[in-house]
Formats: sequence, structure tokens, C-alpha cells
Amino acid sequence: MAGETITRSQLSEAVYQEVGLSRNESADLLEAVLNKISETLAQGETVKISSFGSFSVRNKGQRVGRNPKTGEEVPILPRRVLVFRPSQVLKSRISDTTPGATS
Repeated sequence: MAGETITRSQLSEAVYQEVGLSRNESADLLEAVLNKISETLAQGETVKISSFGSFSVRNKGQRVGRNPKTGEEVPILPRRVLVFRPSQVLKSRISDTTPGATS
């Protein structure tokens, strides 16, 4: 499963299978949830999903970077970045399913 990416259509299909809504209703529900998360983050607010984690937007200031090839200093402009912090539940779930881990 390493290297695989889950898509919106796969998430929508999972909602369809688990909840029992129609495929169109499942897709609409997924889009509504993702849109709400996006809008909330764009406003600078934090989104917390219980037992999963929290998403927040952080402002990074301007700094000086260096081109690794030439060594030339380049200004990196201030920007907003998305930060995800996993919950302890998610962390433990991931560490319990790590390939090669012994339980």
C-alpha cells in the first residue's frame, strides 16, 4: 500500500459504502465537508477533527534562503502555510500498523 494516494472518488465511494447514501449524495457530502474545511482555514481559523488531528494556518516571516547549487542568497517572501498536527489516537494507530513493527 506504500506510495498509493486516496482520491476524492475513493473517499466518496467509502462514504457510499459505509453510510448508505446514494453515490451522488455521498459525493456532495464529501465536497461540502472539504469546502467547509477549506473556507475555515482560508479565514485563518483552526479545524480540529476528533481522534484525527488539527489543521491550522501559520504565518511565516520573510527570511534569507540560499540556492544550494550556486550559494547565492535569495529572499524568501512571507507566506501562509498549512500545518497539520495529528492526534495521539492517530499517532498510535499509525505506529501500531508500521511494517516491521513488533507488537
